[in-house]
Amino acid sequence: MTAFAVIQAIVIGIALLLAAVTAFRKLLPKTATRVQARLSAALNEPSRSAWMRILGQRMQPKAATGSCGDGCGSCGSCGPKPVGNQPDVQPLHFRPRARS
Repeated sequence: MTAFAVIQAIVIGIALLLAAVTAFRKLLPKTATRVQARLSAALNEPSRSAWMRILGQRMQPKAATGSCGDGCGSCGSCGPKPVGNQPDVQPLHFRPRARS
């Protein structure tokens, strides 16, 4: 096995892992938050080394506060609001082609 094949396998493996984590977080957000909290708690134990505790502290999921600024999306009111009195439906205007 050549060095290029090893590097290629590592890069493809990392890309596949990132895609799987992204899909997991998008499709199962509550489960992903629970897994992240458990992993963070396991790394943040007093018996761990300093760098592992720092990593565990940084991995802690952001807690939802229930306010409109946290972006949890549970109430459905965090989306963009319409500007002014613009209607949702705009009429189509058909014009004949100019003859040349």
